[in-house]
Amino acid sequence: MRYPVTLIAGDGIGPEVTAAAVKVMAATGVPIEWDPVELNARVIQAQGKTLPDHVVDSLLRTRLGLKGPVATPVAGGFQSVNVALRKRFDLFANFRPVVQIPGIPSRFQSDPINIVIFRENTEDLYSGLEQEIVPGVVTGLKVITRTASTRIARKAFEYALLHGRKKLTAIHKANIMKQADGLFLACCREVAAEYPGLEYQEMIVDNASMQMVMRPAQFDVLILPNLYGDIVSDLCAGLVGGLGIVPGANLGESFAIFESVHGSAPDIAGKGIANPTAIFQCCVLLLDHIGEREAARRLHGAIVKTYAEGKHLTGDIGGTAGTAEFTDAVVAAMR
Repeated sequence: MRYPVTLIAGDGIGPEVTAAAVKVMAATGVPIEWDPVELNARVIQAQGKTLPDHVVDSLLRTRLGLKGPVATPVAGGFQSVNVALRKRFDLFANFRPVVQIPGIPSRFQSDPINIVIFRENTEDLYSGLEQEIVPGVVTGLKVITRTASTRIARKAFEYALLHGRKKLTAIHKANIMKQADGLFLACCREVAAEYPGLEYQEMIVDNASMQMVMRPAQFDVLILPNLYGDIVSDLCAGLVGGLGIVPGANLGESFAIFESVHGSAPDIAGKGIANPTAIFQCCVLLLDHIGEREAARRLHGAIVKTYAEGKHLTGDIGGTAGTAEFTDAVVAAMR
């Protein structure tokens, strides 16, 4: 059986890290049928829309995507590619595991971080419903619905049950936004009642941010509305080495797109020094998603081994290796 996957290289270092990802995926032995599609700032500008037809058609066929960073053109009012993909394919859950890798400097070595974040992906202030009421006064609508809040909570609880996680924390600001965040919490509580074997707690977002920096190991699975999830997930990434390390996935009922969440880094594009760890970690998630769990385990183990040995690390982690050397080291570790 071959698995069709849309491959979006993107901008900047995107083509370099996605090429490295194709190489490590080949080393797993899992038969992936790549469908490369061109989606970058130049294509968006030329076609006049964020999601050209050839990209949509490919994802409708494969229902799976691996994506590098895509830059949104500065002028022209184009929507973010990530936002457009989430809305077009109803990718309601942003899933980001944040796991500390031995070999990456951290002040939490004695109590390693292993947090899974479920961020609602489709509404909240990111609905983009803004208007200028009078000159100098702008309002934005924070949209929270029972449907979206319930399904992100259920996604998190189902994941916890399946993967042996013990505690889930809903992050909110219901002490101020009593109706909007209050509805989000009510939905989380209703879902939590269906899973009596799992511990459930709630924490105000500002306190949660402080606790995350001080004692991150206390957290297991987090459930957040869109805006808080965007901020807290990057905060968590910073605790384990940055956005160049952690993967991301946008999940729906029928579609899934796995993406490196870092930027396109045009300043180092073409120099062969980009760190492909984030997209390798995306490959681990993709393999697990399609049921190739042994291959996912081997690839993740190879990444961890490469970091633990410390001989072939890229410059952002304090090493001297380039993209190709690091990739070859991960491939060798799989053998």
